[in-house]
Amino acid sequence: MAQVPAVPKLTRARHLLRSTPFGKTTPTADMVASERAALALRRAALRQQTADHVTFLIPLVGAHHVGDWDAVTARLSTTLQSFLRQDNPHWQAVICCQDRPTLPDDPRIRYLPFDDPAPGNDKWRKLRVLAEALPDLVRSPGYVMSFDADDLLRQGSVDEMLTRQAAGGYLVESGLVMDVATGDIALADHRSWAAPMRKPFWKLCGSCAALYHDPASSEATAFLAEMTQHEHRMFPYLAALAGQPLHPLNRPSVLYMLNHGENFGARRGRVGYKTRFVQSYRIDEPEALATIRSDFGL
Repeated sequence: MAQVPAVPKLTRARHLLRSTPFGKTTPTADMVASERAALALRRAALRQQTADHVTFLIPLVGAHHVGDWDAVTARLSTTLQSFLRQDNPHWQAVICCQDRPTLPDDPRIRYLPFDDPAPGNDKWRKLRVLAEALPDLVRSPGYVMSFDADDLLRQGSVDEMLTRQAAGGYLVESGLVMDVATGDIALADHRSWAAPMRKPFWKLCGSCAALYHDPASSEATAFLAEMTQHEHRMFPYLAALAGQPLHPLNRPSVLYMLNHGENFGARRGRVGYKTRFVQSYRIDEPEALATIRSDFGL
């Protein structure tokens, strides 16, 4: 199963105009499965309760798809360490893959087997398996965030989510991109007069959205399963359509590492412009870099 194509921007705007201000939740004939699931969640009108944990859903590439499995699992270990360093312990990470990697001995880190033999890129099939397993993985409301196995979470991010209790969820608008080949780090954020062509982090990386989820709601689970079949640029739109608008986290909260040898984007020939992005918005201040390295455990 391939990634579901993005809905054209003009169509998104039309669907939001129809559904958001006027409260129309009946899907139209041209809506895709994710939009239909979003409107079903909006119709359910869930009353948000206190979220008491954050769940990270990690689709890990299979060993048969990579040239260096040890390098892949080493980067996964670095990602998991960024969770283990969180000062708020109320999180769990679930890794879905054909091959069980060596994992830290921590009950919050779980492995979900994947045995679909269909050929081709299976990232989105793994994300669906992870999302659909949520009612068995969690027992209470929380935030759910799909997370790539080579990204890092900033210290304090779990605590911010659970302390703020944002309705709907969170969006990583401000984040960091690191070119592993050079060691350079750039800030991804909204455009400004000083950086008119800069992009927000959620347009560059899939580890960018944490949505409120209640395991008692079949609509909430179905929505996450459909939403994660799209590229990350669709996440804010679909969340808004579902009545779960996303709120920016306060600091650059995720670090995306590229040019490390096994990036998924590299296999699609889509890393070049991100490499140029790093050089265009590279952070050079020694104090800022020292803080980043400390907060992300680099």
